Amino acid sequence: MTPRIFIDKQSPKAYHALVQTSEAVRATAADAGLERALVELVNLRVSQLNGCAFCLDVHTKAALRAGEDTRRLGVLAAWRDTDLFTPPERAALALAEATTVPSDAAAQEAAYADARQVLTDDQISAVIWVAVTINAFNRVSILSRHPVH
Repeated sequence: MTPRIFIDKQSPKAYHALVQTSEAVRATAADAGLERALVELVNLRVSQLNGCAFCLDVHTKAALRAGEDTRRLGVLAAWRDTDLFTPPERAALALAEATTVPSDAAAQEAAYADARQVLTDDQISAVIWVAVTINAFNRVSILSRHPVH
């Protein structure tokens, strides 16, 4: 494998700006009434879709600290096939997936319509921002090949 540059270390000002954005997004989600466990479910689902081992490790630990159940974490990749997730959680997960794979216009439209039924405008905005932010962190970690220890 070609050695990679840890772009967060190589360009610390840019990375710090991303961290600051993440902190603002976390506050936005809290202000919108989204529980930390739901934010971590979104972080995990997006990281699953992107195949980011480093972020999966980080956010699994964060989800457990936020009180998430190991059973639900174990089936998160197949969340549509279980009734373990509430309607707001399901809406947030679908919206996060649509944010991560925006080329599927039909899925994006369906996710947005479903979200409008169970989430407030502030919550929809926050979920999208959480997904946008974790997508950025996924790319930093994947392209840098951050190791999981």
